Amino acid sequence: MADPWQECMDYAVTLARQAGEVVREAIKNEMNVMIKSSPADLVTATDQKIEKMLLSSIKEKYPSHSFIGEESVAAGEKSILTDSPTWIIDPIDGTTNFVHRFPFVAVSIGFTVNKKVSVKGDLERPESGRGQSMVGKWRVCSGTQKLAISKTQQNTIYITKSLLVTEFGSSRAPETVKIVLSNLEKLLCIPIHGIRGVGTAAVNMCLVAAGVADAYYEMGIHCWDMAGAGIIVTEAGGVLMDVTGGPFDLMSRRIIAANSKTLAERIAKEIQVIPLQRDDEE
Repeated sequence: MADPWQECMDYAVTLARQAGEVVREAIKNEMNVMIKSSPADLVTATDQKIEKMLLSSIKEKYPSHSFIGEESVAAGEKSILTDSPTWIIDPIDGTTNFVHRFPFVAVSIGFTVNKKVSVKGDLERPESGRGQSMVGKWRVCSGTQKLAISKTQQNTIYITKSLLVTEFGSSRAPETVKIVLSNLEKLLCIPIHGIRGVGTAAVNMCLVAAGVADAYYEMGIHCWDMAGAGIIVTEAGGVLMDVTGGPFDLMSRRIIAANSKTLAERIAKEIQVIPLQRDDEE
């Protein structure tokens, strides 16, 4: 049976490529950088331009659909997930990377129906100041390259053989930073092979989907950071889980994405949960 939402997925690919071109051009120029929730939570005029472009195009084509955009929420709109078809957009996941021209940036487009993610995200990774399109390489269903999770935890139950990815987050509250560092220490001292991070949740999750990292965990991110890349992980054979070990909740602002349930549960046992306000709470 044909996928009734295939047209939406194809349109998302087209839009992501267009947005990627905007990113590539903008990274060459001076940037107007603004601060949002903390000195480490940044936004640029390019973030706002791309989101406006994406939302305008989608609303024109699908006027009955709902929308959640990072910059729209930052400007005061509510982040509410309903059963209706909903586009969830992060125009530039990795804005701090973008500002510093650190070459890992994602244009993330997620799509949910009945609160379930249905459409894959697409990524653009700027390299050497000019950019290289990663559309197709990171997308599971592009038909150009099939992604598959790593085999580390399929062959052994030992977390000691794993390479994890995570981030420090944008909060600089001392109590939050203390928990983040404590969690890193607990995992490193198991010991594991190592912990990496490239500054964007979407790319980190795609590293798991591509099989070059075994798991990713983070708290403090948002639905727009996870919606596009989450389905890439699951369609590559991975699992999504809450950091408590329970079911993954897109609006919870926390995630474990791993190559197996065994590894995800093992990580959940080690880390302390950071108290967070949900995306769908006032």
